[in-house]
Amino acid sequence: MPRQDRPAGYDRHAYEPFAVTVDLAVLTVRDGALHVLLVERGQEPYTGRWALPGGFLLPRESAETAARRELAEETGLADVAGLHLEQLRTYSEPGRDPRMRVVSVAFTALLPNAPEPRGGGDAAQARWLPYGTQGTLAFDHDRILADAHDRVGAQLEYRSLATAFCPPEFTLGELQQVYETVWGTALDRPNFRRKVLATEGFVEPVPGAARLTGGRGKPAALYRAGTATALHPPLLRPSREGRPA
Repeated sequence: MPRQDRPAGYDRHAYEPFAVTVDLAVLTVRDGALHVLLVERGQEPYTGRWALPGGFLLPRESAETAARRELAEETGLADVAGLHLEQLRTYSEPGRDPRMRVVSVAFTALLPNAPEPRGGGDAAQARWLPYGTQGTLAFDHDRILADAHDRVGAQLEYRSLATAFCPPEFTLGELQQVYETVWGTALDRPNFRRKVLATEGFVEPVPGAARLTGGRGKPAALYRAGTATALHPPLLRPSREGRPA
């Protein structure tokens, strides 16, 4: 800040300097399982450990600009269709980074049609790993990832995002599998079907279309994504049913 623009009596040296970073918890569904985008750290601290993509905020960057830059540099994912980053929260506990005082602004996203990443920058490699198999992450990234998992689970409650992980024409069983994969819990089939069909604009039937599912009984009807982006009423997780909205 130029000296003439500083408030009278302000001494910037009176406060200990600290750095600001961004971290990204990006998840996807592939091969019927929830995956998280991770990088192998190529330098200290935590060399060789898996971590969330991220890095330091440059002086003239916004946090979201830095997040997209770091994602592109460390994983090669730039201008990815369907990637909507949502700010998760700020992590500011002292000692969370052994180098210095670091405050991190974390972002999360649930990405459909996720491309293969490639390591770059200070990341030795980048990879989609099945959620829950990643071991202990560097820094406090386990906490960030757990918070992100809860956030994207909530996104499926209130948004129609789940249809993006289904084929253009899908059965309600395929849609249910997306919810079960992200939420990590089995759902009652009749109850799920009732809720989906009662949510206006969530799905639309494909007239006269059906698909053999391999089980007994009549073929399953096919649906496609509806016009709604927000779900009214929301499709709540079993553990959250009955809570006030």
